[in-house]
Amino acid sequence: MTINIVFVVFLGLAGGLAVGSGFVAFLAVLGIIPRLTQLTKTIKYLHGYEWGVICGALFGSWISLNSVSFHLPSIIAIPIGMFCGIFIGLLAAALTEVLNVLPILAKRIGVDGHMAILLMAIVFGKIIGSLYHWLVFVNL
Repeated sequence: MTINIVFVVFLGLAGGLAVGSGFVAFLAVLGIIPRLTQLTKTIKYLHGYEWGVICGALFGSWISLNSVSFHLPSIIAIPIGMFCGIFIGLLAAALTEVLNVLPILAKRIGVDGHMAILLMAIVFGKIIGSLYHWLVFVNL
């Protein structure tokens, strides 16, 4: 019985190390956090971003391993959701800029000189998709 527990603990640690090192490699190799600070002109808060990612990953791991639920009033949940959305949007923007996805996409679909239209299409697509998700799926 104890050998099974030791084996499960070993597998959990090995899986956590594999996923954690993949996450760190993704952020480090692509330079996501430094590029995010350049885009937002907040390079002086670089260590805060790094600690935020570390604490967020640890907190997210802890939440996923425990059945914790937060019962927050809407007035508090709305700004938290807004800040989470802003962070994800900035992270996605930094990633697409680092990988030069948008210029490649613009050339492939033939809108080289209309990059602003492409960006607005992405923005409006995100807005419409988010509204559809919240109005159809969340308010069931």
